Parts: sequence; C-alpha cells; structure tokens
Amino acid sequence: MAGRLARIAASGKAWQCVATQAKWAGRTGASMNFLTRIKPLEHASAHDGRRLKATLGWPHLMALGIGAIIGTGIYTLTGVAAGLAGPAVILSFAAAGLICALAALCYSEMASLTPQAGSAYTYTYVTLGEGLAWIVGWSLILEYTLVCSAVSVGWSGYASGLLRGWGVPEMFLDKGVIDLPAVFIALVVTGVLLIGTRESAVINFVLVCVKLVALAVFVAFTLPHFDAANFGDFAPFGYGAHEIDGKKYGVMGAAAIIFFAFYGFDAISTAAEEARNPRRDLTIGIVGSMAVCTLIYMVIAACALGVVPYEPFSRSSEPLAYALKALGQNTAAELIAGAAVVAMPTVIMVFMFGQSRVFFAMARDGLLPARLATVDRRGVPAAVTILTGVIAAVIAGIMPLDEIASLANAGTLAAFIATAFAVMVLRRRDPALERPFVTPLVWIVAPATVAGCLWLFSSLQAKTILFFFIWNAVGVGAYLAYGRLRSRLA
Repeated sequence: MAGRLARIAASGKAWQCVATQAKWAGRTGASMNFLTRIKPLEHASAHDGRRLKATLGWPHLMALGIGAIIGTGIYTLTGVAAGLAGPAVILSFAAAGLICALAALCYSEMASLTPQAGSAYTYTYVTLGEGLAWIVGWSLILEYTLVCSAVSVGWSGYASGLLRGWGVPEMFLDKGVIDLPAVFIALVVTGVLLIGTRESAVINFVLVCVKLVALAVFVAFTLPHFDAANFGDFAPFGYGAHEIDGKKYGVMGAAAIIFFAFYGFDAISTAAEEARNPRRDLTIGIVGSMAVCTLIYMVIAACALGVVPYEPFSRSSEPLAYALKALGQNTAAELIAGAAVVAMPTVIMVFMFGQSRVFFAMARDGLLPARLATVDRRGVPAAVTILTGVIAAVIAGIMPLDEIASLANAGTLAAFIATAFAVMVLRRRDPALERPFVTPLVWIVAPATVAGCLWLFSSLQAKTILFFFIWNAVGVGAYLAYGRLRSRLA
C-alpha cells in the first residue's frame, strides 16, 4: 500500500498525493467515507492537464451574466407571470431579484476562492463533501439543460410570430405538434459554442448590446402612454402562493416561476476557470450583472403593464411585442420581435456554456465518464457541448414553457442553498482564510438566502417538486453505481 501511494505521489497528481490523503483523512475520518470525502480547497484547481483556456475578462463575464439574465424572463415569462400575479408581478420580480442578489453575494465569495469550472458543485465538494456535491451537480444538470430548452421555446414564440406571416404550417410552430423553431435554435447555438470560448463570448457581447438597445426602444415607446388605471386591481391573486388547477398563483407563486429569469449569474461562476483574473473579474461579473438586470426587469414590467391590462398581456407568447401593437406601434413591435429573435439565443448560449462546464468538472473529478472532460484544440469540451445541445433540443420540441421553467427553478434553488451553506461552513472551518471577496453580513445574508430559496421552492407546483425528488433519486442511484467507485477521491 505504501509503495502504491508513493507511485501516485510521484506521478504528479497533486490532489492524490500522500500528504493530501492524510489531510483528507483528518477532515473526513480515516475510512474516507464516500459520502463525506472532501476535495481540499487548496487543490480545487488540480487538473492533470485537462484545463480550460483562460481567455475571458470582466466585460465578457458581465456580458455573460446580462446575456443569461435578460432573455426569456423579460421577453416571454413577463406575460406568464402577469397571469399568475396581475400587476403585482413587479413585486414578484423584486422578491425573486432580492433572493438572487443574496445568493449572488455568496457565489462571489466562493467563486473568488475556487476559480474552477463547476460552480455550486465545486463549492459543495470543497466544503460539504462528495455526496452532497453529486446531488448539487445532478441538480445543475437538470437546471441548465431545462433553461436551454425553456429559452428555446421562448425564442420560438417570437420566431413563430414572424414565420406565420411567411406561411409556415402551424403544426411546426410554437403551438403545433412539434416546436421546430425551438429545436432549430438549440442546435444552432450548440454549433456556435463549438467554435471556441472567446469567439462565442464575443458573439454574446454583441447580441447583448442589441438586446439592451431593443429594451430601451420599448421603454421609449411605452412610457409616454403609461396609465396608472391598469394598476387598480394590483394583486388580484394575493401576495402568497396558492394552487389553482395545478398552478401556483399570487406574488410568490409568480416569483417561483420568474425566479428563472434572474439566475444567469450562476453561469458566470461556471466560467471561473476561463477568467483571466478570476479573483477580481468574477465578483464584478456576478454582482454587476445582477444589479443591472434587476433594475431593467422592474422598469420593463412596469412599462408593459402600464399600457395594457394584464389579462390579454398574459395570454400572448410575445408579450412585449403585443404591448406595442396595442398602442398601434406595429413597426416598433416588429423591431422588438426581431431583436428577441436575434438576441434571445444569448441566453441559450450562456446556459449551454454553463451546462458543459458542470459536466466537464464532474467528469474530470471521475464522477461521470472521463470522455466528457475531453477538451479539443480550441479549449472547448466538445462532446458534452453536443450532448447538452441535443438533449435541450429534444425537450424544447415537446414541452411547454411554464413547466420547463418551473423544473429548472427547482435545480437552481438547490444549488443556491448549497452555496450559502458552503460559505457558512468555510467561515467556521477556515475563518483565517484569505478571501478576495467577503460576503457582507454573512450570518444574515447566507441564512436569508437559504430561507428565501426554501420559500420559493415551497411555492413551486406540486408536480414540479415531485419530479425534482424523482430526478435526484435517479441521480443517487447513478452515483452509487458509478460515481462513488470511479471518483478520483475513491
């Protein structure tokens, strides 16, 4: 045994060396229980040559965040959420944004400490152990794949509005037998990501600018026609969350759906390994994108509901364009729809990027097949990017938007809760550790993040919660059969 450990140490695999094994044993017990074994923080970036290229600066990271946050949430889910909360959907945006802002502060501290691909999965691995890390990683796989699908469906709502005018049969559009535009855009984005990380980030940056200009045009056209009378029945479904015919209504019921619209900053943390100066740039990207996007969401929702009643607004698959058409601004409506068609793929791009990086991190740690951690000459994990794109395309073709978004939220909430606990555990375990970013008022912010996420989780549809636990039960089975034995810590 001693000779085997010596050979492992000599091989250069830093996080399997004798000294490290001894440290792990001290933390998790001599038996190295597979559920509680922890990857040491100081070796979180060990990679055995399988490493992603560091090509991104803070403007790229901030654009990734804005590109992921400003998308289906504002272009499509604003209408869905208005049907659940009425004009009080503005408060739903505020509630979801506040909880995400608290989580973002926790993410910033952990991302600056562990600049490695994997996001909440990695944070959990270095603090709470492999068993919980697997569950978080499995939940992130659910989250990112479904987000890609949901945004593809949201994009299809606007694209189908244009395609109908060109005579495309209804059965192939967003309300038909199969949503071909959604399938198409998911596969196109997959192809763009295969070009390379920096190249796709530049494309994302340009499209984000297009998206922000389009939203500024929307505000310019709607604000002069704002009618406070549309806010008379402000909260027709109340402020809590109550279920009617399988859907949760009220301010918090809507918040549990549109929470989907805010958590793009999570994808920034998956790019930590590709940041040129992660200790500075990750914090700017995460906190900056959240602050900008929360303000944009509330302004756009107020302008939209200030010009049209919430009932017809909520029934449209292209609600912002609908609001402009109601004002007789058909040309502006077409411009908004066109901008959505051009710019919404940035959300798919960012989340597909994040999904591939979570897969990559888990595969590099041995919890998934090693082939998924293969990086091509452009620094892209091509195999897992293609796998993600195909799965997202299939789901987008057959499932409705609100159900996809709700399921995605369940996985995200689990990741947020784990990250908040990771911050608290590390503060207790290593209080003297040098932290490039320090979460302010951590013993208020982190518990509030957990409480807020649990509140939103309880506001999800009952079938969504059930599916989430079924998904993780399948995941635990996969871990016991494969991950616990193939893990590099085994």
